Amino acid sequence: MTDDRIEVQRLMPAAPERVFAVLRDPQGHVAIDASGMLMDADGDPVTGVGDTFVVHMDREALGDVPLGLYDVTVTIETFVPDREIAWTILGRIRPQIGHVYGYRLEPADGGTLVTSYYDWSNIHPQWREAGIFPVIPESSLKATLGVLDRTVRRGYPRAASL
Repeated sequence: MTDDRIEVQRLMPAAPERVFAVLRDPQGHVAIDASGMLMDADGDPVTGVGDTFVVHMDREALGDVPLGLYDVTVTIETFVPDREIAWTILGRIRPQIGHVYGYRLEPADGGTLVTSYYDWSNIHPQWREAGIFPVIPESSLKATLGVLDRTVRRGYPRAASL
């Protein structure tokens, strides 16, 4: 971990493809979000770099910035099936921020070691100077991993059909 990146890990008792099925599905993002900001999503499960989907957000869940309800477009930056997925977010804020969220999946004894990361090393200088990062704390990434684990264990509804 650096001053511009947070990484957290959790061992999940599931095959990487089951975990990845949740992570590549826009509704999966909503299902596992522990921040409370993701309200809904539109789009199909992603299949590669450059794919996009829309997430309907509610920033009031964080109680920090009065943005209310708004939409962002998630653009996939890294896509390695059953191994890694990462994305950036395009929203109404200008200039665009440039932070990246992602997951790495590694087969491990007992399942899959899942690493969640949040990287703001290449953000626009205006946002670096504003000193607002990290927007999402490490505790939220850890909590989201917990919800991801629970979601996969319970048999994510769309995972079987992907």
